[in-house]
Amino acid sequence: MRIVLIGQATFGQKVLEALLGKGEQVAAVYVPPDKPGSKTDPLKESAQKQGITVFQPQRMREPGVYDKFVELAPDLCIMAFVTDIVPASILNCPRMGTIQYHPSLLPRHRGRSAINWAIINGDTRTGITILWPDAGIDTGPILLQKEVEISPTDTVGSLYYDKLFPLGVDAIIESIDLIHKGEAPRIRQDESQATYERPCQEKDAVIDWAQPVEKVYNLIRGTNPQPGATTSLRGQKLKIFDCELIMQDVPAAPGEIRESSDKGIAVAGRGGWLLIKRVQPQGQAPSAGSGQAKMRASEYAISVGLRAGERLG
Repeated sequence: MRIVLIGQATFGQKVLEALLGKGEQVAAVYVPPDKPGSKTDPLKESAQKQGITVFQPQRMREPGVYDKFVELAPDLCIMAFVTDIVPASILNCPRMGTIQYHPSLLPRHRGRSAINWAIINGDTRTGITILWPDAGIDTGPILLQKEVEISPTDTVGSLYYDKLFPLGVDAIIESIDLIHKGEAPRIRQDESQATYERPCQEKDAVIDWAQPVEKVYNLIRGTNPQPGATTSLRGQKLKIFDCELIMQDVPAAPGEIRESSDKGIAVAGRGGWLLIKRVQPQGQAPSAGSGQAKMRASEYAISVGLRAGERLG
């Protein structure tokens, strides 16, 4: 089968490796344009090593992109980690259509921040969907789905890299097998169960210490590593990443610092407390706008002379 792969990053790279290992013919790869000063995209690098043609249009809907895509005469298009909007003309061009990976159990959590919002909302289960994309955002018919548990300690990073990433690569290969056999279903999504969330940005990750401590904990997990949960200390922005939830009532106001130790910074919440282990303070940026490097919370506490009784937020 002649395949065109649209994707990026390590996920796209592993999908390409799996396709080639299976003996599929990859006619071309589409990758976002290079960013000045950044490393070569892993998918692009792997494709070039294999002698596969790489295209890098600014947008897939740019003039001329469709005409070049048609010339490739693909049987199937695979979208593996795609953040651009791919026009319907390209989706419908391949003889067998286009399939796409999405990291949620559609129709729940449509949108580009599906993993973030699943954790922030306190979901205990999620998964991956391989769908036949259409002109909507994650609205096309479902080919197959795989379910996983969201553990109480999962972050966006651990949920993606340990569970949804490898499961997604395997599911794409399983989907291709079904397509080869002519057994790939097109299951219509139940719109009554659909949810869509906007991209998770810093403005969505501001901690409200008056919320129940479980919600604060889920917000921190659901924004780790990006965009990072934001609070403040002494008028300066402070991002919180790794933390531990302790469900035990504490005689302190939400956001109040109980103590700091080698283990981290203990902060009171509503109905429990959090042991904060890794933070990123505001300051001189290693790269524009990104703040200081992330550091152990215990080191940060020492560096600023943190005192019990101070308040976050």
